[in-house]
Amino acid sequence: MSAFFIKNIIMNTREIIKTSIFVLAIIVSVGSWLYTNSLVNKLKEREQQNISLWAEAINEIENVDFDGSVSLIVYRIIQENTTIPVIMMTSDNRMHAQNLAVENPDEDFLQSEMERMRENRPPLIIESSPGNHDILYFEDSTILKQLETYPMIQLIVALIFIVVAVIALRLSNKSDQSLMMVGMSKETAHQLGTPISSLLAWIEILKMQNAQPELIGEVEKDVNRLVKITDRFSKIGNKPELKPENVGEALSNAVNYLRSRTSKNIEYVLKIPEGKTITAPLNLSLFEWVIENLCKNAIDAMQGSGTLTITLFDTEKHAKIEIADTGKGMTKRYFKRIFRAGFTTKKHGWGLGLSLAQRIVNSYHKGEIYVRNSEVGKGTTFRLKFPKK
Repeated sequence: MSAFFIKNIIMNTREIIKTSIFVLAIIVSVGSWLYTNSLVNKLKEREQQNISLWAEAINEIENVDFDGSVSLIVYRIIQENTTIPVIMMTSDNRMHAQNLAVENPDEDFLQSEMERMRENRPPLIIESSPGNHDILYFEDSTILKQLETYPMIQLIVALIFIVVAVIALRLSNKSDQSLMMVGMSKETAHQLGTPISSLLAWIEILKMQNAQPELIGEVEKDVNRLVKITDRFSKIGNKPELKPENVGEALSNAVNYLRSRTSKNIEYVLKIPEGKTITAPLNLSLFEWVIENLCKNAIDAMQGSGTLTITLFDTEKHAKIEIADTGKGMTKRYFKRIFRAGFTTKKHGWGLGLSLAQRIVNSYHKGEIYVRNSEVGKGTTFRLKFPKK
């Protein structure tokens, strides 16, 4: 089973889990909101029924004879309404009010309250006697008003929870990816150590036997290169030592090494300011790794044929480098995704190169790396910024 296939399975599984959690949270939140909203509507209907009973009880008291009697349940209906604000305008223009915010309100206040209540809920028309009607104005109780806002608060809280959960999941993934990169880097360095030591010993033996000096020299260069690569891997996860370095010289060395080991169909254009030394604190080994990695990606994007332009700029605070190719390019939606560990469009590899490059530039050198621009079918330009102090 290929590394590409395994990597895709891992990434797809994580995406499925993330999407499932998100969808489940949405379903629970919306379902809870709908259920609470349904309860609020039922309470509204119940309050309206209670108000109708309250009005009928008031009418019974109003219409009873002086010596008549009123049932106990009528009194209980009137007394138990302690939460619903009501104003009743009788057929003879008398007003009865209960549970208003103001005690002993005057007529002007009652008139303004009736208008406000009319806008919120339609008044009830109650027949007090044949041919006569009372008008009952009312509004939701304080408890019902609080319940009406509760579903919205509940939905907001649920959305906040979803956002926090997604952020936590992403941070967890980044932490896992970071640990994976560090572990793989150190294990790679460890595994390369033994064969490199053996190769160095064989080179010394070949020198003693006076083998072809040119051949030995080229082999020695590549073995020393492996030593440098092993050193790079071993430094991932550790705080690297930064020293003031000539950025132009370091850039030139990295490009020249690649130039002699890539296809002749790749045209290298190296632009470094003449007569000017640009110095920045670098870990030389890791810096060269980043440049080589970006150049190799560019060569892959050009499928072994095209122009690779590397330009060094000097600004007051930064040394800037642009690496531009004439490859297949990409759309904007990939500008940030390509730096995620495990993301790759290739059929080989684990997609760690750009993620490691970003870690080296951003975390170790306190710089910045990003896609400056890209156009499908025309090429891509990466920009790197290294602080000069």
